[in-house]
Amino acid sequence: MNHSFDALIIGAGQAGPSLAGRLTAAGWTVGFVERKNFGGTCVNTGCTPTKAMIASAKAAHTLRQATNYGLPPAGDFTVDLAQVVARKDAIVAASRASLEKWLTQMPGCTVFRGTARFLSPTTMQVDDAVLEAKHIFLNVGGRPAIPALPGIDQLPFLTSSTILALEELPTHLIIVGAGAVGLEFAQLFRRLGSQVTIVERSPRLLPHDDEDVAAAVADILTSEGITLRLGAECISMALEDGQPVVHVSCEEDPSSSRGSHLLLAMGRQPNTDDLDLAKAGLQADARGYLPVDEELRTTVPGIWALGDCNGRGAFTHTAYNDFEIVAANLLNHEQRRVSDRLPVSAIYVDPPFAKVGLTEAEVRAAGTPALIGKRPMTKVGRAVEKGETKGFIKVLVHAETDQILGASIVGVGGDEAIHCIITAKYAQQTAAFMRRNVFIHPTVSELIPTVFGELKPLETAVQ
Repeated sequence: MNHSFDALIIGAGQAGPSLAGRLTAAGWTVGFVERKNFGGTCVNTGCTPTKAMIASAKAAHTLRQATNYGLPPAGDFTVDLAQVVARKDAIVAASRASLEKWLTQMPGCTVFRGTARFLSPTTMQVDDAVLEAKHIFLNVGGRPAIPALPGIDQLPFLTSSTILALEELPTHLIIVGAGAVGLEFAQLFRRLGSQVTIVERSPRLLPHDDEDVAAAVADILTSEGITLRLGAECISMALEDGQPVVHVSCEEDPSSSRGSHLLLAMGRQPNTDDLDLAKAGLQADARGYLPVDEELRTTVPGIWALGDCNGRGAFTHTAYNDFEIVAANLLNHEQRRVSDRLPVSAIYVDPPFAKVGLTEAEVRAAGTPALIGKRPMTKVGRAVEKGETKGFIKVLVHAETDQILGASIVGVGGDEAIHCIITAKYAQQTAAFMRRNVFIHPTVSELIPTVFGELKPLETAVQ
């Protein structure tokens, strides 16, 4: 059966549903395709479920720390992972159901369930239905990457998706990969009661961030009993006596890591391999991403790529901004571009790490004349009052223009406090502007003007 629309949207991740809402409100007819769960990675296997479980892990950790707050000890307790998962599942289900209801009841939007494949630059097939439109928006997302490590096909392993379905705590969880996914799951399961080992090829955590950030995050994890196996080269897998074993080559400790469960957290790959791209005249790059211009247009007129599949962000917030860029350019006749947005991100270990703009290492490497301000969380009253004093606030400022270059916050409330710096930087405000602000006491944020008031010259020679 053939169907004709003004637009086709493929994938119900962060960008797709909002775009459908804007287009239909503007009078467009939309064919919407989703082959599995509405909400994409964020709702189903990413932000929503992991942060729900991190909240449970935080509660368990706080209980164990009761005496630090002048309270009687909570005593020994065992976490029932099935109950934690049930809470997470209820939150996910509610979010997914709300989104699905919105789309299926949206006037002007027809939802198709199945896998969409190109037949031509303007037509796609979903099962027996042939869908035609002059505008096609690919929002197909991504999935955990499974690198071809030696022995990986010889043993069971978990991914960031499948680990969410576990209902019994691993005795010893081995995590290969120390990106955001690996670090968050490491602390989560350690706080729920598992022994945890992280195996990472890089000689330190977070190789794309500053060394002081990496050291602070490592301290957070090791202080809770998580084992770090860094500088692990020649990683290979084996199944010995029914248990997964990770063989590594480390200068300090070449011994293998044996555990009850293995989690692969080694990046993600876009879901572009089953779209029959060639029939539309499209070609993905070597990693599977669809190249796009500043307005998210692919190399084929009338086809856009949004979200994780375009390689221009791979965050929920960048995917949503992709929708905003496309909608503004198409419907409002504004010129919004990918390069307008600032590089911002966070890793939700506890306390979290958040950043905006350039790192200290990038400023040094560029030879930019700069000033730096830094304050440990031990000197932030709100952190002391909460009993959470790990980490620091760090800001970087251009020494000649006074413009904000970047900031990193490792510490309690850092994922929220960073936003005042993000907003100021986006508005192209200066350090002087930040110093003049009056923030609410007692908060973590109130020390940010103070940090901007304690700037010192940064030696820009590469160190």
